[in-house]
Amino acid sequence: MTQTLATMPESTVQDAFVPARAPWTCTISKGQKLRIVDLEGNQAVDFLVYSAADDAERYSAQDTIAAQGNIFLREGSVLLSNEGHPMMTITGSAVAYHDTIGGACSCESNTLRYGHHTKAQHSCVDNFLDGNARYGRGKRDMVSNVNWFMNVPVEADGALGIVDGISAPGLWVELRAEMDVVVVVSNCPQINNPCNGFNPTPVQMIVTE
Repeated sequence: MTQTLATMPESTVQDAFVPARAPWTCTISKGQKLRIVDLEGNQAVDFLVYSAADDAERYSAQDTIAAQGNIFLREGSVLLSNEGHPMMTITGSAVAYHDTIGGACSCESNTLRYGHHTKAQHSCVDNFLDGNARYGRGKRDMVSNVNWFMNVPVEADGALGIVDGISAPGLWVELRAEMDVVVVVSNCPQINNPCNGFNPTPVQMIVTE
């Protein structure tokens, strides 16, 4: 299928096509923006962010959720670090909300949820380990991640669901860096639940001044 990429603004400093199932990493300077474009729709994009200046400082789901009093991220939400510092702000979103609690798929979680035959399948944890290795980080540096475009409703009894995503072709989310950061992305390879419509597809990453 021929891909139609989003139009690049004049201030673009990086534009990347991330294939289905693949990792992506980037250092983004304070004040720059990152736009994540769901090219074909219904694709979950797992996301971690670390301080570029202090390797021990990284995104904290707990601090972010507590500060905003909500488990979902929307336009205006601020991603906080484990030091309580603003890391990135959602400056715009073409979808209503994004997930903070669904986590990243792994061979262990795939085996538990979907059967032993899935253990060898590529996972978001594999992608995160690949991306983090480029910066000297390992499994101990993994933290709870954001899932852009992923739909994880909380039922009345507290149970979590993973259902069809809320995105569509060409929809996007944009974030502004509030400090120099390293972004590590897994373009989710999950094929056992509907977060990707059982068919992982590519996304586009655009960094602008």
